[in-house]
Amino acid sequence: MQILALETSTEAGSCALWRDGELIERSCPAGRSHSETLLPLVRELLAEGALTISQLDAIAFGVGPGAFTGLRVACGAAQGLAVSADLPLIPITSLEAMAAASGGKQVLALLDARMGEVYSAAYVASEVGWVVQGEIRVGTPVDIDFSAKTADWLACGNALKAYPVLAERAALAGLVVLPDILPDASWVARLAAPRLARGEGMDPAQAVPLYIRDKVAKTVAERLSEGGKA
Repeated sequence: MQILALETSTEAGSCALWRDGELIERSCPAGRSHSETLLPLVRELLAEGALTISQLDAIAFGVGPGAFTGLRVACGAAQGLAVSADLPLIPITSLEAMAAASGGKQVLALLDARMGEVYSAAYVASEVGWVVQGEIRVGTPVDIDFSAKTADWLACGNALKAYPVLAERAALAGLVVLPDILPDASWVARLAAPRLARGEGMDPAQAVPLYIRDKVAKTVAERLSEGGKA
């Protein structure tokens, strides 16, 4: 099974190649746009793996939530490559990739959504994969509910760095706190492999980013009402 995975939902963009359980991966250089660096890295990966696009079985991509521009880069690149080789796409949410990377079994994934907000979702590991508890949400750090979480849970993601009060609340609730976890293409590939084996690939024409919210930035009036600058 050969899967190319793309993840650009945060500043830490990456791509990975899954070859029957073995992984090779590349990280997008810091300070440059993912749209500029992602496809050259994909070409490097395929050359190292001695594969062409047509020899892949599927393309997996980080569907979101995350940075709007980054989500469009991964989705657009995945669609273009998949259409050119008639391959299925496998969308993987950024928060599930974070939960899987955390090493926990019950995980609250918390990704910085900017504008004073957090993308959040709770996941529990099962025999068939990660099961989301409820919905993926976006809200302020004080909206995150730790009341039902015990010491068996952990919290991960860069929102814990961006909003120190969130990390404090998680720690006070008894959760292990892992602030350095970000979505990564290697985990997108790992999560995609069993789904492809179950025949869960989708038509590239149907792929769309998972934005969760429909605003890129606050208006001037909103910033002023919160004590910010125009």
